[in-house]
Amino acid sequence: MRQFLVCAGKFIGEIIDIFYPPFSRYFSRQFFRYGVSGAANVGFDWLLYFIVYNYILQKQFVPLGFVTISPHIAALFVTFPITLFTGFLLQKYVTFTASDLRGREQLIRYIAVVGVNLLINYFGLKLLVELLHFYATPSKMVVTVICTIFSYFSQKTFTFKVKKNI
Repeated sequence: MRQFLVCAGKFIGEIIDIFYPPFSRYFSRQFFRYGVSGAANVGFDWLLYFIVYNYILQKQFVPLGFVTISPHIAALFVTFPITLFTGFLLQKYVTFTASDLRGREQLIRYIAVVGVNLLINYFGLKLLVELLHFYATPSKMVVTVICTIFSYFSQKTFTFKVKKNI
């Protein structure tokens, strides 16, 4: 399975790199790959969130017996683990391939950063949807931009860092 993921990551990276030359003056190859693979995962997240919120949950509250979850938060909790997994695979095998940290350590660190993102998502959606009364899907998009900025710096310097040999 690992060999398949490595090959798939190289293939995806090579496809992304085809579009890199016009941007090479402005971005490093790694940043460009992060942006493209991250944008693909964000697009997948938005699409999945839209489908879950509008068609699966049908904008209905979700009663769990001891608590009732609002539809925008329930959609977040349904889609989040899926895009966590796809995002980790893209970043590990497409963007940050030079990291010499063990995969298990990367995954634990990635989950920690994503945990912070989950809190940003939760409180951001609560603020925008429930307090400011914005629509759920555009609110999710705004919160995603904030999370993306935080994530890039966290993933580069913490999750997938490269140890410097002196």
